Amino acid sequence: MQYSMLSEVSFRSEDVAPPDRFDYWREHLLKAYAPAQVLSRHAADFVATQRIVELGPVRLWTVEHPSMTLRRSSRLIRQADPEMYHLSIPLRGAMHVVGSRRAAEYGARDAVLLDTSHPHVMDASASGAQGRIKGVGLFLPRDVLPLRANSVGELINRPLPGRDGLGTLLAQLLTRVLTDTSCYRLTDGPRLGKVVIDLVSALVAHALGSDDALVPETRRHTLLLRIRQYIQDHLHEPELTPRSVAAAHHISVSYLHRIFEGEQTSVAALIRHQRLESARRHLADPALRSMPVHLIAARCGFARAADLTRAFRVAYGLPPTEYRNQACAPEWTHCELSVEAQPTTTSSAHA
Repeated sequence: MQYSMLSEVSFRSEDVAPPDRFDYWREHLLKAYAPAQVLSRHAADFVATQRIVELGPVRLWTVEHPSMTLRRSSRLIRQADPEMYHLSIPLRGAMHVVGSRRAAEYGARDAVLLDTSHPHVMDASASGAQGRIKGVGLFLPRDVLPLRANSVGELINRPLPGRDGLGTLLAQLLTRVLTDTSCYRLTDGPRLGKVVIDLVSALVAHALGSDDALVPETRRHTLLLRIRQYIQDHLHEPELTPRSVAAAHHISVSYLHRIFEGEQTSVAALIRHQRLESARRHLADPALRSMPVHLIAARCGFARAADLTRAFRVAYGLPPTEYRNQACAPEWTHCELSVEAQPTTTSSAHA
């Protein structure tokens, strides 16, 4: 077992001899999840890995393993029940889940929500003799979701939208945090956990077709996350402004500014900062050395190259061309420039 600043636990069945690996995996699931019967035709040499990262009450996980079946029966539920939700998003392979209410098939990028208090059988399978399942997901106590009573029960073992919208945003967040935890401090865990809870709550409310299932503060946090992702996805559009962002989310410009009142930046400043950071990454990339500055400006949403040059000089202290020459020089590294040259952002609440 290895631990990181975010209370990360890494599991590898290959840490023990091949005949012991499947039992080692079953013991791990008992501790990480809940009592369950686990079967697999690969039990003779079960090669599995899992990483679990604790974010306050939420535990994120990423896993890779051969095909297997997990059964959680009424008897095992009576034996022990952590009373938590288990949300899973397969990235490779497929899942067939049979529960007390329904059976459902899940492919890559679908999302499934299970409840440890309800019996279910989950078959995870991958094509080919050496096929392997890969996925991300999370465990969270049922009582931490800020939802109206009885809202979630309708969605247990019902396919949730995981390939677009909030589902994609949740999968990206889980993957990003699980890919590298070294840039986070221990105190970041509860804050990141709150973001995950808000996204899961919003995904559930969206699937129910009613934002009324969300408490007001969760609606605000979720809308803020969606707005930030929208800005990142539309940076290349010169027409991206607070007004266009508000229109895309069916809110007024004044309400958009109110949403950002608790943030350290305004909407306009965030757009400007993201565009400059995108341009800086382009300029520091040796593979794009031959791309003209005016094309980089267009890619990053600047109407004219002169606009990029002027804003870049103010933010980084030197024009784009000179920054590129230094970034691509042998004695410089991209990491050094990233640390030393940070853009200055001015916050204008109603820019």
